[in-house]
Amino acid sequence: MPPVWPLVLSDAELTLRPLRRRDRRAFETLLVRNREWLAPWDATDPERRRPRPSHGELLRWAEREGRAGRHLSLLLCADGRPAGQVSAGPILYGAQSSATIGYWIDHARAGRGYAPRGVALLIDHLFAEVGLHRVEINIRPENEASLRVARKLHLREEGLRERFIHVDGAFRDHLSFALTADEVETDERGRGVLARYRREHMGATGAS
Repeated sequence: MPPVWPLVLSDAELTLRPLRRRDRRAFETLLVRNREWLAPWDATDPERRRPRPSHGELLRWAEREGRAGRHLSLLLCADGRPAGQVSAGPILYGAQSSATIGYWIDHARAGRGYAPRGVALLIDHLFAEVGLHRVEINIRPENEASLRVARKLHLREEGLRERFIHVDGAFRDHLSFALTADEVETDERGRGVLARYRREHMGATGAS
């Protein structure tokens, strides 16, 4: 069954929610500030350079895909302020019952645990609420920060996919990581991945 949209997930000061019209200025500022930080990891079009979608186009696409259950694109907010994005898509049902996870975090907020917590929130939702069996994350081997997120959440490394995704102007190798629902012990709130991350990486103060 497609997930409910609009979707809002939260953990203390961290919230995942759809991008809104009034987010335009803050979101565009965030993208500009992180352009160089994200460029080595952003997927690119091998055929042509497309103009970046307008804010309105992003909103319409996210709503259409979210309502259809094909793709969940969520703004990551910390203390109410945009700090990155977490997404799942394409979401496949039936025999495959899986999704691919993507994420990025504001350079100024990296290292504070927002990315792993946001990814954990979304994985728990996909397993407990959407009923998916498997999630995967594909990461360039050079992207140490992103690799740490996958490893902190105990995704299994499944191997190298050579020239897998077009990134930063060329087809690049990616390491694939995966997790299945039966590998996670879920609590009464449906939070297995996040609960484990909190136990292992967050102290009494909430620091990670």
